[in-house]
Amino acid sequence: MDWKSQIEQEFKRAEQARSNNNEGQARVCARRAAGIAIREYLARKGIHPPSTSSYDLLNLIKDDSHLSLDLRLIAEHLTLRVTEEFKLPVDADLVAEARTLCDVLLKQISP
Repeated sequence: MDWKSQIEQEFKRAEQARSNNNEGQARVCARRAAGIAIREYLARKGIHPPSTSSYDLLNLIKDDSHLSLDLRLIAEHLTLRVTEEFKLPVDADLVAEARTLCDVLLKQISP
């Protein structure tokens, strides 16, 4: 399966999890989709991804000064830990934010 299909599959899983009131699983799927996009983004820039972990890759790009502050903030949101009540400490829709991150990263460098 190619990376585009993998990303879309993760977003479908995220929406399914959300419709089943499983926001935690939706966040996991959103992070995985973002990780796939980051790996492709780095590969297009000629950079071998230093990790296969979506979490590690999100941490990598949240410090990338070549990216807009908005994208780095999205990466920050996607790496936040939930509270003891399993809620995010910020008001954010991680599925929508991950989709924005994927779209912008993959448009920055054409294949």
